Amino acid sequence: MVSLRSAHRQHHVSILGANFHERKLVKKALETFYGLGPQTSARIMAKYTLHPLARLGTIPTKTITALTAELSNMTIENDARRLVQENIKRLRDMGTYRGRRHAMGLPVRGQRTRSQIETARKMNTLERGGYGSRFN
Repeated sequence: MVSLRSAHRQHHVSILGANFHERKLVKKALETFYGLGPQTSARIMAKYTLHPLARLGTIPTKTITALTAELSNMTIENDARRLVQENIKRLRDMGTYRGRRHAMGLPVRGQRTRSQIETARKMNTLERGGYGSRFN
């Protein structure tokens, strides 16, 4: 007996080396890249006249190639991450208030610290090492 799963071959679409299922929305697929948000993905889709609810399987191959070329010229993924880290390092080196808050793992944008500080401690750990550090 043949199972239905094996009978339906899953097709994937590759954009910039990442594989997406053909039924995935183009907008959501673009937003999975670090540094691409809703506005940028909407602007890219408008540039290639894609419907906001278009799925990857419905767009032509040459459009996918054009999307990949467009994304390769943008500052996304590791380049964007490196840029953010360099900006934080620059703030720390200058000794600004924001830089010191980043270094201590405290809230940077004026949130209260008397209570409810755990999320900020998790998010702002940069080069402290030890408990809660995401980058060691």
